[in-house]
Amino acid sequence: MRLTYIYHSGFAIEADRFAILIDYYKDTGKSPEKGFVHEKLLNRSGTLYILSSHFHPDHFNPEVLRWKTYKKDIVYLFGKDILKRNRAGKEDAFYLKKGDTYEDHNLRIRAFGSTDSGISFLIEAEGKRLFHAGDLNNWHWKDESTPEEVAEAEKNYLKELDDLVKVTDKLDVAMFPVDPRIGTDFMRGAQQFVDCIKTNIFVPMHFWDRPAEVVAFGPYAESRGCRYVLISAPGEGTEI
Repeated sequence: MRLTYIYHSGFAIEADRFAILIDYYKDTGKSPEKGFVHEKLLNRSGTLYILSSHFHPDHFNPEVLRWKTYKKDIVYLFGKDILKRNRAGKEDAFYLKKGDTYEDHNLRIRAFGSTDSGISFLIEAEGKRLFHAGDLNNWHWKDESTPEEVAEAEKNYLKELDDLVKVTDKLDVAMFPVDPRIGTDFMRGAQQFVDCIKTNIFVPMHFWDRPAEVVAFGPYAESRGCRYVLISAPGEGTEI
């Protein structure tokens, strides 16, 4: 399997018989319909699964719904808040809330919680277990929040993390936010994640255009046995 970074929290996962596109925001090219997704992913054979964790525009682009007009073997799996916010229609997708599962002959996807909107995804395919966090993170914003707000953010995050640990304490790949905008202790959620879950490959995301700052999480991830893979250039990837 191959993992390709699209942008922000967007990734493509390619297997022999299928591909998965998660939290598509925009393509890798200089114009909207140029780049890895439009020029490669939409033209390859096999089922394409489109996963969107929630309605925020940096995680869900309604353009994806137009692709079914020329890519017939396509399956949409969206967080249920996308339907509730009227970003898509009832017949457009399979809608998942925390605790729901989608399964077919290629893969199994379980929806876990978030500390913002929507869900996160645990994907099991080809003997591998992959996790995409969506907007699940310890969003403590310590520099601008009250101590009570920081404590509440931590409590909520650890509860969601515990729910995941109850199902699996090992992952082959985790795609997880490491967002410098949080300020002080911006890596805290990621640190807590790898402390709780043995992760073979940790791929940071949600860093916008600030990858240089995210390099700092590498030593901590590696101290916990992770291979730290920071992919900062859209369209680049790694074998998983």
